[in-house]
Amino acid sequence: MTKVSPEFGEFVCTESVLPVSADVSFASDCFPKYKLGPDNQILEEPKEEKGSSLKEIIEQETANLSEQHKCLSVRDLASKFDKNLTALAKLSNEAKLREVASLEGHVLLKKLRDALEALRGRLTGRNKEDVEKAISMVEALAVKLTRKEGELIQEKFEVKKLVNFLKQASEDAKKLVNQEKSFACAEIESARAVVQCFGEALEEEERNSEATKTQDVEGLMEEVQEARRIKLLHHPSKVMDMEQELCALRIQIREKAIFSFKLQKELILSKKAEENRSRLYVLDGPESLGSILCVRPSLDNAPPLSKCSVQWYRTSSDGSHRDVISGANKPSYAPEPLDVGRVLQVEISVNGSKDSVTTSGPIDSVAGLRSHVESLTQKSNAEFSVTISQMNGQDYSSHSTHVFHVGKTRVKLSRGWITKAREIYSTPMQICGIRNDSNLAAKRVFWQARKGLSFVLTFESDRDRNAAIMLARRYALDCNVLLAGPDDLI
Repeated sequence: MTKVSPEFGEFVCTESVLPVSADVSFASDCFPKYKLGPDNQILEEPKEEKGSSLKEIIEQETANLSEQHKCLSVRDLASKFDKNLTALAKLSNEAKLREVASLEGHVLLKKLRDALEALRGRLTGRNKEDVEKAISMVEALAVKLTRKEGELIQEKFEVKKLVNFLKQASEDAKKLVNQEKSFACAEIESARAVVQCFGEALEEEERNSEATKTQDVEGLMEEVQEARRIKLLHHPSKVMDMEQELCALRIQIREKAIFSFKLQKELILSKKAEENRSRLYVLDGPESLGSILCVRPSLDNAPPLSKCSVQWYRTSSDGSHRDVISGANKPSYAPEPLDVGRVLQVEISVNGSKDSVTTSGPIDSVAGLRSHVESLTQKSNAEFSVTISQMNGQDYSSHSTHVFHVGKTRVKLSRGWITKAREIYSTPMQICGIRNDSNLAAKRVFWQARKGLSFVLTFESDRDRNAAIMLARRYALDCNVLLAGPDDLI
């Protein structure tokens, strides 16, 4: 580089150099690396070899497409053209960026040359020669930049030409896809019409005579199979795609139906919850089998339940009618299998005024209970371990374990060889969940074997209690007997 003399340093300090415009943006942070060769020729630094350019890749892909279009389907060909069109759009953007960088290079070289010209008029001696060399280098760079611009314009022209070609090819491919699709639909409809005609002909042949029916049916079936085979031979992939789309639509409709049902159920629950908020009493407890529902005051001014009369009802889901649950006149109630799918309502009366509270929705069953009952029906006799809590309305002194047998024709209660009761299914027999105020109500059953003999049985779990009730009612129905609780309407 040029050495700076003391005189030149003082001159630079006193004379200000024209600044480069601030609106010029540079493609890089440093000056390009060049070397001067013989006769002030610019030599570029050797660059590392890079992979193929995007333009070369696109040209190669286009050539491959031209060679392979006969073995590709129309849809694959259209997809290939779309991909190359996207790549060409990227290449066009790169060309625009290079054009902007070239314009910035011209502006930079002009500014630099003007500054060097201004310095050359002020310097003498070796410094002036160095400035002139720098000016010649800048001019050589400008010539090379102009040459590069010419190449860029030519390349841009070729890119535009290739873009237009691929756009036209993409449009043609899309037209071919639509045409093939219409042909496929027409062929499918034709095949359907042929199958329908054959079906009608088959029905007519069946009406004509019974003797020739077998031969005609076999011939028509062969023709139907041939028509179906022809239908599948015409673009089988499209037929399979349509079937898959139909399956996906069915799945979506099923999911939306389930979601709509859940939303409707949540809406009903929210409406009933809003109605219950303004009431004096509310219900506590899960609304399903195996639980206990309890009435409690929700407001401070609500009368105590000990001074109120309580009655439970089974109501329809729309509330159009209700049935009294006989004996259910306590603040708590344990739902039984007969309550599943029904809405429970409790009416509280005090001093001539009445207030009622309903469950937020129908009583739900327990997961796995129905399958458990189905497995018990495979046995000739189902046995459950119970303890006797009451007998004929009186507390039972012994708490020993008994066995409650539910058979296909009769029910038996025994302890070892001792039989407490054994009765066939008949009209006087009753069985239901206990309807008194007890913490074990979800595990207890009221069973009237015959008139004058009744028991309150406590099972080991609420699952056994509900399974025994459901099983006994099913076997009784098989014997043409409706088995329920006192005054229950089935």
